[in-house]
Amino acid sequence: MNTANATPAISATANLWLRVAAELLGSFLIFIVIYLAYALSAALYGANLAFIAVATGLVYAIVTFVLGRISGGHFNPAVTIAAMLTSKTQLLDGLLYIIAQVLGGIAAGAVFKSVLPVSQSLPIKLWFTYAANGFESGSVSSTALKGAGVSFSITLAILVEVIAGVLIVAAAMSTLGKDGKGTSRQPWAMGLAYGAGAAFTYPVTGAALNPARATGVAVFAQNQGLTQEPMQQLWVFWIVPVLAAALVALVMVAQELFAKSAAPAAVAEPEAVQADADAAADEGSVEQSDADVRDDQADSQGNADEGIEAN
Repeated sequence: MNTANATPAISATANLWLRVAAELLGSFLIFIVIYLAYALSAALYGANLAFIAVATGLVYAIVTFVLGRISGGHFNPAVTIAAMLTSKTQLLDGLLYIIAQVLGGIAAGAVFKSVLPVSQSLPIKLWFTYAANGFESGSVSSTALKGAGVSFSITLAILVEVIAGVLIVAAAMSTLGKDGKGTSRQPWAMGLAYGAGAAFTYPVTGAALNPARATGVAVFAQNQGLTQEPMQQLWVFWIVPVLAAALVALVMVAQELFAKSAAPAAVAEPEAVQADADAAADEGSVEQSDADVRDDQADSQGNADEGIEAN
Protein backbone atom coordinates (compact mmCIF):
# COMPACT_ATOMS: atom_id res chain seq x y z
CA MET A 1 0.00 0.00 0.00
CA ASN A 2 1.29 3.47 -0.93
CA THR A 3 0.98 5.39 2.35
CA ALA A 4 2.35 8.55 0.74
CA ASN A 5 -0.76 8.85 -1.46
CA ALA A 6 -3.18 7.61 1.20
CA THR A 7 -2.17 10.18 3.84
CA PRO A 8 -3.16 13.31 1.85
CA ALA A 9 -6.49 11.69 0.93
CA ILE A 10 -7.25 10.89 4.56
CA SER A 11 -6.18 14.37 5.60
CA ALA A 12 -8.45 15.99 2.99
CA THR A 13 -11.40 13.85 4.11
CA ALA A 14 -10.81 14.66 7.77
CA ASN A 15 -10.56 18.34 6.93
CA LEU A 16 -13.88 18.22 5.06
CA TRP A 17 -15.69 16.60 7.98
CA LEU A 18 -14.13 19.10 10.37
CA ARG A 19 -15.50 21.94 8.25
CA VAL A 20 -18.93 20.30 8.06
CA ALA A 21 -18.95 19.85 11.84
CA ALA A 22 -18.09 23.53 12.25
CA GLU A 23 -21.06 24.48 10.06
CA LEU A 24 -23.38 22.25 12.09
CA LEU A 25 -22.16 23.55 15.45
CA GLY A 26 -22.13 27.16 14.29
CA SER A 27 -25.65 26.92 12.88
CA PHE A 28 -26.92 25.35 16.10
CA LEU A 29 -25.38 28.06 18.28
CA ILE A 30 -26.63 30.91 16.11
CA PHE A 31 -30.18 29.58 15.81
CA ILE A 32 -30.70 28.63 19.45
CA VAL A 33 -29.57 32.10 20.55
CA ILE A 34 -31.90 33.72 18.01
CA TYR A 35 -34.88 31.54 18.99
CA LEU A 36 -34.41 32.27 22.68
CA ALA A 37 -33.62 35.96 22.23
CA TYR A 38 -36.63 36.61 20.02
CA ALA A 39 -39.10 34.57 22.06
CA LEU A 40 -38.02 35.60 25.55
CA SER A 41 -37.66 39.30 24.84
CA ALA A 42 -40.89 39.61 22.86
CA ALA A 43 -43.05 37.43 25.09
CA LEU A 44 -41.90 39.00 28.36
CA TYR A 45 -41.11 42.61 27.44
CA GLY A 46 -42.56 43.16 23.97
CA ALA A 47 -40.71 43.22 20.67
CA ASN A 48 -37.76 45.60 20.61
CA LEU A 49 -36.26 46.01 17.14
CA ALA A 50 -33.02 47.48 18.46
CA PHE A 51 -32.45 44.49 20.73
CA ILE A 52 -33.39 42.03 17.98
CA ALA A 53 -31.06 43.65 15.45
CA VAL A 54 -28.12 43.84 17.88
CA ALA A 55 -28.65 40.28 19.16
CA THR A 56 -28.84 38.90 15.62
CA GLY A 57 -25.79 40.78 14.42
CA LEU A 58 -23.70 39.90 17.47
CA VAL A 59 -24.38 36.18 17.44
CA TYR A 60 -23.57 35.86 13.74
CA ALA A 61 -20.41 37.96 14.18
CA ILE A 62 -19.17 36.03 17.22
CA VAL A 63 -19.79 32.57 15.79
CA THR A 64 -18.27 33.59 12.47
CA PHE A 65 -15.19 34.89 14.30
CA VAL A 66 -14.81 31.64 16.26
CA LEU A 67 -15.70 29.01 13.65
CA GLY A 68 -15.47 30.87 10.35
CA ARG A 69 -11.72 30.24 10.11
CA ILE A 70 -12.47 26.50 9.96
CA SER A 71 -15.34 26.29 7.49
CA GLY A 72 -15.47 29.70 5.85
CA GLY A 73 -18.37 30.81 8.07
CA HIS A 74 -21.39 30.16 5.82
CA PHE A 75 -24.04 29.07 8.37
CA ASN A 76 -26.68 29.77 5.72
CA PRO A 77 -27.71 27.65 2.70
CA ALA A 78 -28.09 30.81 0.60
CA VAL A 79 -24.46 31.76 1.25
CA THR A 80 -23.33 28.22 0.45
CA ILE A 81 -25.30 28.18 -2.81
CA ALA A 82 -23.75 31.48 -3.87
CA ALA A 83 -20.30 30.13 -2.98
CA MET A 84 -20.93 27.06 -5.14
CA LEU A 85 -22.18 29.15 -8.08
CA THR A 86 -19.06 31.32 -7.91
CA SER A 87 -16.70 28.31 -7.51
CA LYS A 88 -15.60 29.36 -4.03
CA THR A 89 -16.96 26.07 -2.65
CA GLN A 90 -16.98 22.67 -4.32
CA LEU A 91 -20.28 20.93 -5.01
CA LEU A 92 -19.84 18.08 -2.51
CA ASP A 93 -18.62 20.42 0.20
CA GLY A 94 -21.57 22.74 -0.41
CA LEU A 95 -24.17 19.98 -0.25
CA LEU A 96 -22.72 18.68 3.02
CA TYR A 97 -22.65 22.23 4.39
CA ILE A 98 -26.34 22.71 3.64
CA ILE A 99 -27.27 19.40 5.27
CA ALA A 100 -25.24 20.35 8.34
CA GLN A 101 -26.86 23.79 8.53
CA VAL A 102 -30.37 22.35 8.39
CA LEU A 103 -29.53 19.70 10.98
CA GLY A 104 -28.11 22.43 13.20
CA GLY A 105 -31.38 24.33 12.86
CA ILE A 106 -33.50 21.29 13.70
CA ALA A 107 -31.34 20.53 16.74
CA ALA A 108 -31.72 24.13 17.90
CA GLY A 109 -35.49 23.92 17.41
CA ALA A 110 -35.66 20.74 19.48
CA VAL A 111 -33.67 22.29 22.34
CA PHE A 112 -35.73 25.47 22.14
CA LYS A 113 -38.98 23.57 22.52
CA SER A 114 -37.70 21.39 25.36
CA VAL A 115 -36.28 24.11 27.62
CA LEU A 116 -39.12 26.66 27.58
CA PRO A 117 -41.55 26.72 30.52
CA VAL A 118 -45.13 25.91 29.58
CA SER A 119 -48.40 26.19 31.49
CA GLN A 120 -52.10 26.76 30.81
CA SER A 121 -51.61 30.50 31.02
CA LEU A 122 -48.33 30.34 29.09
CA PRO A 123 -48.82 27.89 26.20
CA ILE A 124 -46.02 26.78 23.91
CA LYS A 125 -47.59 28.62 20.97
CA LEU A 126 -46.80 31.95 22.65
CA TRP A 127 -43.07 31.19 22.49
CA PHE A 128 -43.24 29.95 18.92
CA THR A 129 -45.25 32.97 17.79
CA TYR A 130 -42.20 35.19 18.19
CA ALA A 131 -39.56 32.70 17.06
CA ALA A 132 -41.26 31.25 13.97
CA ASN A 133 -41.31 32.94 10.58
CA GLY A 134 -44.38 33.79 8.53
CA PHE A 135 -46.39 36.47 6.79
CA GLU A 136 -50.05 37.57 6.65
CA SER A 137 -51.64 35.78 9.62
CA GLY A 138 -48.30 34.13 10.39
CA SER A 139 -46.47 37.43 10.87
CA VAL A 140 -45.38 38.48 14.34
CA SER A 141 -47.25 41.74 13.69
CA SER A 142 -50.52 40.11 12.67
CA THR A 143 -52.23 40.78 16.02
CA ALA A 144 -51.25 44.44 16.00
CA LEU A 145 -52.40 44.87 12.39
CA LYS A 146 -55.66 42.96 12.81
CA GLY A 147 -57.35 45.92 14.44
CA ALA A 148 -56.68 48.01 11.34
CA GLY A 149 -57.97 45.25 9.06
CA VAL A 150 -54.66 44.80 7.22
CA SER A 151 -51.79 42.33 7.14
CA PHE A 152 -48.29 42.00 5.71
CA SER A 153 -48.78 40.28 2.35
CA ILE A 154 -46.60 37.66 0.72
CA THR A 155 -45.43 40.32 -1.75
CA LEU A 156 -44.02 42.49 1.03
CA ALA A 157 -42.54 39.43 2.71
CA ILE A 158 -40.73 38.44 -0.49
CA LEU A 159 -39.52 41.98 -1.07
CA VAL A 160 -37.97 42.50 2.37
CA GLU A 161 -36.44 39.02 2.46
CA VAL A 162 -34.92 39.46 -1.02
CA ILE A 163 -33.36 42.77 -0.03
CA ALA A 164 -31.99 41.30 3.20
CA GLY A 165 -30.82 38.19 1.36
CA VAL A 166 -28.90 40.20 -1.22
CA LEU A 167 -27.20 42.24 1.53
CA ILE A 168 -26.22 39.12 3.45
CA VAL A 169 -25.00 37.08 0.48
CA ALA A 170 -23.13 40.05 -0.99
CA ALA A 171 -21.39 40.65 2.34
CA ALA A 172 -20.47 36.97 2.55
CA MET A 173 -19.14 36.75 -1.00
CA SER A 174 -17.09 39.93 -0.66
CA THR A 175 -15.34 38.51 2.41
CA LEU A 176 -14.68 35.02 1.03
CA GLY A 177 -11.51 34.40 -0.93
CA LYS A 178 -11.24 32.20 -4.00
CA ASP A 179 -10.15 29.35 -1.73
CA GLY A 180 -13.38 29.67 0.27
CA LYS A 181 -11.69 31.04 3.40
CA GLY A 182 -12.96 34.16 5.10
CA THR A 183 -10.97 37.34 5.44
CA SER A 184 -10.33 39.21 8.69
CA ARG A 185 -13.28 41.53 8.02
CA GLN A 186 -15.78 38.70 7.58
CA PRO A 187 -17.15 38.62 11.17
CA TRP A 188 -18.07 42.29 11.41
CA ALA A 189 -19.32 42.39 7.81
CA MET A 190 -21.67 39.48 8.45
CA GLY A 191 -22.75 40.91 11.80
CA LEU A 192 -23.70 44.22 10.19
CA ALA A 193 -25.51 42.54 7.31
CA TYR A 194 -27.58 40.24 9.52
CA GLY A 195 -28.28 42.99 12.06
CA ALA A 196 -29.51 45.37 9.37
CA GLY A 197 -31.59 42.62 7.77
CA ALA A 198 -33.23 41.70 11.07
CA ALA A 199 -34.13 45.32 11.81
CA PHE A 200 -36.44 45.74 8.82
CA THR A 201 -37.62 42.16 8.24
CA TYR A 202 -38.64 41.20 11.79
CA PRO A 203 -41.97 43.10 11.82
CA VAL A 204 -42.93 41.53 8.49
CA THR A 205 -41.60 37.95 8.57
CA GLY A 206 -39.97 37.48 11.95
CA ALA A 207 -36.55 37.94 10.31
CA ALA A 208 -35.98 34.58 8.65
CA LEU A 209 -32.87 35.67 6.69
CA ASN A 210 -31.76 32.06 6.52
CA PRO A 211 -33.57 28.92 5.23
CA ALA A 212 -32.01 26.68 7.86
CA ARG A 213 -33.02 29.05 10.67
CA ALA A 214 -36.61 29.14 9.37
CA THR A 215 -36.72 25.34 9.00
CA GLY A 216 -35.41 24.55 12.47
CA VAL A 217 -38.21 26.35 14.28
CA ALA A 218 -40.96 25.55 11.75
CA VAL A 219 -40.56 21.80 12.26
CA PHE A 220 -41.41 22.07 15.97
CA ALA A 221 -43.90 24.93 15.72
CA GLN A 222 -46.10 22.87 13.42
CA ASN A 223 -49.40 21.78 14.99
CA GLN A 224 -48.79 23.87 18.13
CA GLY A 225 -51.87 26.06 17.75
CA LEU A 226 -50.35 28.97 15.85
CA THR A 227 -52.68 31.05 13.67
CA GLN A 228 -50.73 29.97 10.59
CA GLU A 229 -48.88 26.67 10.28
CA PRO A 230 -45.21 27.59 9.65
CA MET A 231 -44.51 24.61 7.39
CA GLN A 232 -47.11 25.83 4.90
CA GLN A 233 -45.19 29.09 4.39
CA LEU A 234 -41.69 27.66 4.71
CA TRP A 235 -41.22 27.43 0.93
CA VAL A 236 -41.02 31.24 0.75
CA PHE A 237 -38.09 31.28 3.15
CA TRP A 238 -36.20 28.83 0.97
CA ILE A 239 -36.96 30.15 -2.50
CA VAL A 240 -36.37 33.83 -1.68
CA PRO A 241 -32.85 33.42 -0.17
CA VAL A 242 -31.86 31.10 -3.02
CA LEU A 243 -33.06 33.76 -5.46
CA ALA A 244 -30.96 36.36 -3.65
CA ALA A 245 -27.95 34.03 -3.82
CA ALA A 246 -28.46 33.53 -7.57
CA LEU A 247 -28.70 37.30 -8.15
CA VAL A 248 -25.45 38.01 -6.31
CA ALA A 249 -23.67 35.09 -8.00
CA LEU A 250 -24.87 36.26 -11.43
CA VAL A 251 -23.47 39.74 -10.85
CA MET A 252 -20.14 38.34 -9.65
CA VAL A 253 -19.79 35.94 -12.59
CA ALA A 254 -20.69 38.69 -15.07
CA GLN A 255 -18.15 41.01 -13.46
CA GLU A 256 -15.46 38.33 -13.69
CA LEU A 257 -16.22 37.62 -17.34
CA PHE A 258 -16.10 41.33 -18.14
CA ALA A 259 -12.75 41.65 -16.38
CA LYS A 260 -11.34 38.72 -18.37
CA SER A 261 -12.58 40.11 -21.69
CA ALA A 262 -11.07 43.51 -20.91
CA ALA A 263 -7.72 42.02 -19.92
CA PRO A 264 -6.52 41.01 -23.48
CA ALA A 265 -7.15 44.54 -24.78
CA ALA A 266 -5.20 46.00 -21.89
CA VAL A 267 -2.34 43.58 -22.57
CA ALA A 268 -2.41 44.13 -26.35
CA GLU A 269 -1.83 47.88 -26.08
CA PRO A 270 1.49 47.64 -24.20
CA GLU A 271 2.58 44.90 -26.64
CA ALA A 272 1.87 47.19 -29.60
CA VAL A 273 3.82 50.00 -27.97
CA GLN A 274 6.71 47.63 -27.34
CA ALA A 275 6.60 46.42 -30.94
CA ASP A 276 6.83 50.01 -32.19
CA ALA A 277 9.74 50.66 -29.84
CA ASP A 278 11.52 47.52 -31.05
CA ALA A 279 10.96 48.54 -34.67
CA ALA A 280 12.34 52.00 -33.97
CA ALA A 281 15.31 50.48 -32.22
CA ASP A 282 15.96 48.14 -35.15
CA GLU A 283 15.76 51.05 -37.59
CA GLY A 284 18.17 53.02 -35.46
CA SER A 285 20.53 50.08 -35.38
CA VAL A 286 20.50 49.80 -39.20
CA GLU A 287 21.17 53.51 -39.58
CA GLN A 288 24.03 53.29 -37.08
CA SER A 289 25.48 50.32 -38.95
CA ASP A 290 25.35 52.24 -42.23
CA ALA A 291 27.07 55.18 -40.60
CA ASP A 292 29.80 52.91 -39.21
CA VAL A 293 30.37 51.39 -42.66
CA ARG A 294 30.67 54.83 -44.19
CA ASP A 295 33.13 55.88 -41.51
CA ASP A 296 35.20 52.76 -42.07
CA GLN A 297 35.25 53.36 -45.82
CA ALA A 298 36.30 56.98 -45.26
CA ASP A 299 39.11 55.89 -42.94
CA SER A 300 40.30 53.29 -45.45
CA GLN A 301 40.28 55.82 -48.27
CA GLY A 302 42.16 58.30 -46.10
CA ASN A 303 44.83 55.73 -45.26
CA ALA A 304 45.20 54.84 -48.92
CA ASP A 305 45.64 58.46 -49.90
CA GLU A 306 48.29 58.95 -47.24
CA GLY A 307 50.13 55.90 -48.52
CA ILE A 308 50.18 57.26 -52.09
CA GLU A 309 51.44 60.65 -50.95
CA ALA A 310 54.16 59.00 -48.90
CA ASN A 311 55.40 57.10 -51.91
